[in-house]
Amino acid sequence: MTFGNVLTAMVTPFDDQNELDLERTEILVEHLLKNGTDGLVVGGTTGESPTLTNAEKLTLYKRVVEIADGRIPVIAGTGSNNTFASIEFTKQVERLGVDGVLTVAPYYNKPNQEGIYQHFKAIAESTTLPIMLYNIPGRSVINVEPETTIALSKIPNIVAVKESSQDLFMMTKIIDQTDDDFMLYSGDDGFTLPVLSVGGKGIVSVSSHLLGNEMQEMVKAYFQGDVGKAAAMHRYLLPKMEAFFKAPSPSPVKTALNKAGILVGSVRLPLVPLSAEEEKQLYQDVGL
Repeated sequence: MTFGNVLTAMVTPFDDQNELDLERTEILVEHLLKNGTDGLVVGGTTGESPTLTNAEKLTLYKRVVEIADGRIPVIAGTGSNNTFASIEFTKQVERLGVDGVLTVAPYYNKPNQEGIYQHFKAIAESTTLPIMLYNIPGRSVINVEPETTIALSKIPNIVAVKESSQDLFMMTKIIDQTDDDFMLYSGDDGFTLPVLSVGGKGIVSVSSHLLGNEMQEMVKAYFQGDVGKAAAMHRYLLPKMEAFFKAPSPSPVKTALNKAGILVGSVRLPLVPLSAEEEKQLYQDVGL
């Protein structure tokens, strides 16, 4: 099985009252399908999962599955720092027809590596769905060490990891010591090409909301052996990718989508909209 090479960590569209907007969701999904997205990761960090209720997530996931209609895989965020709550929520989400779930490293509790392993193992054993692990030490404070990810990869339905560690040495070790069908995705747009170069599968991207076709062009050039073109695309895209992270995400990408006519609303507190100066700089950097 595969989820594809360029997956979009989808923003959650809100209406003008900051409530979940399913009409805007449909427009966004169709936009992404036409713009280089191989798969959707819904209800992750970029989807503002900390400020969505479980009821909102279930409504969102159900609708995205309906809109996608089997055209691309839908991976739903179900993880938290509460193992048993994650298990129960994963069971509810499984009934919606999603193609996989994203489970984040348990933040705030600060478990050791054995605790991390047992957390993910317990979730995996509670579902038949394919699982993508999510290592993001910058937000969760803990790092899922390579040995832990390698051990977890031996559990049949743990099939992928989204690595946001920005540690290429660590990612190389994971790729080297897991089976060929285990998929490692970069969780950072700027690491897409470096991760491909050491055997990674692709990217779970924020920038692909607006740069998806260009990112696909870079990925395809690399896999077709045109490394020079891939490197040139990487250099071209990197400043634009960086622009989406000059303020807390997903405020910049939501602002850019709205500017491009793909209305997705604002962000929920504690995130805040961009200032006028930040907006001006974003439009300049991205070319909007």
